Parts: sequence; structure tokens; C-alpha cells
Amino acid sequence: MRSRRSVLRSLPEAIGRGRDRVSGVFQYRYPTVAVTGMTGVGKTELIDHLSGRPRPGGVPESGSAVMERRVRRDRRLRGFRFRVVPGENAATRLGALDEVFHDDPVDGVLHVVANGFATGRRPAGTTGSVEAIREDQVQRELEDWTVTSHRIASMAVRRNHPTWLIVVVTKVDLYPDDIEEVVRSYSPGSGTPFGDRLDELRALAGGAKLSVDVLPACSHLAEGSPVTPKQRDGYLAALEARMAQLSGHV
Repeated sequence: MRSRRSVLRSLPEAIGRGRDRVSGVFQYRYPTVAVTGMTGVGKTELIDHLSGRPRPGGVPESGSAVMERRVRRDRRLRGFRFRVVPGENAATRLGALDEVFHDDPVDGVLHVVANGFATGRRPAGTTGSVEAIREDQVQRELEDWTVTSHRIASMAVRRNHPTWLIVVVTKVDLYPDDIEEVVRSYSPGSGTPFGDRLDELRALAGGAKLSVDVLPACSHLAEGSPVTPKQRDGYLAALEARMAQLSGHV
């Protein structure tokens, strides 16, 4: 009788251990990745390609306040769960940032920038084209990154294992001759305003707590762009390969 009671008492603990093991395996196979960046930089289109679900016609992101979730799987049943945070003009953006970096912390971050070439967006309920001034867009990128980076630093210092960050420089088809220089300008130690903020982030989080990569990408090719579909696919493949390395999939 005692033995039976002992078994019954130990059941909840055993179930809990089993749940933790299953959760651990799932987290390893499908790490969660936050996708951040201001409206118009191409977050949704990038994740459509990384998820293997490109939309016909290259439908741009809508700036919706809804957080999108997609899963990418490979032949070994490994992949990523993407959580796309709405851009800076969405009413629920700050709450979404808190969710992915505090309430339910992610394993990695793709922060998307566009070298000032973000697509202009009109406020909801209005129509017509928007003139996007590049200098203004660059400044907005910095402001957006300042808000996001503080939350990344706060998450990184609380984690028991390192967090990774990839700054994805998109729309490289619009400046094909300057890709290396632009990527360098978004890198730590570059001496640029964005680079300085990355240095501050690493100082806050600790170098051992946060790895930082900067990679170019291109999801939609502008008409007449010298960047070929093969080159575009190469950029995306390099990004996927680095994500896999950082997540222990290779």
C-alpha cells in the first residue's frame, strides 16, 4: 500500500520532468526568434522567404498590430519559430516588445534595417503615396533601435545561456555597389551612430551574453536591379546558415 502511495505521489514530479524534457527538445529543434525593426524595412517579406512561404506579388508588411508566427522546418525536423514584432507606428508595439523580450523571452533576434530605404507608410485610414526622405528614415531607424536594444540587453543579462542577435541589412538591391560599406556601418566598432549603439548594447549585456552579427539580405528585387535572383538566394542562404550555427543545428 505504501509503495502504491509512493508511486502516486511521485507521478506529478515525473510528469513535470517529462514535460521539461519534451520542452527542452522542442526549444532546441525550434528556437524562437524575434523579428524587429521599424515599419517598411521588409520584416514580413524576409520571414516569408525564410519560412519558405513567399507571397505572390511581394505583398509588403501592413504594419498590423498582430504578431505573426511562422515555423521553418528542414529535413531533420528542425527549424525556427518566428515572432514578428509590429513596426514603430503600431499601437501595440511596446507591448509586443515586452512580450518577446520579457514575458516569454526568445532565443535569438533578427533586427531588420534598410539603410534609410524603408517603404513609406501612411497612417491607417488614409490613402495616397508617401514621400520617404532617406535622412529621416535613417534617424527613425536609430530611434527604433534605441527602444529595442534596451529590451534586448535586459533580456540577455537575465538568461543563463547566451543570446544571439543578427542585424539584417535589407534592400541591398537598391545600393549594390555599396553593400560592404553599408554593412560595415551597421557593425559594432564602426564609429557610426548605429555602430555606437551596438557597442553600448554589448557593454550593457556583456560580450559573453550576447553575440552580434551583421548580414546583408534582399527579399524583393527592384526593377532593373543588378542583383540577380541567385545572389538574393545566396544572401538568404547565408543568413539561414548563420542562424543554424548560432542555434546549434550544425
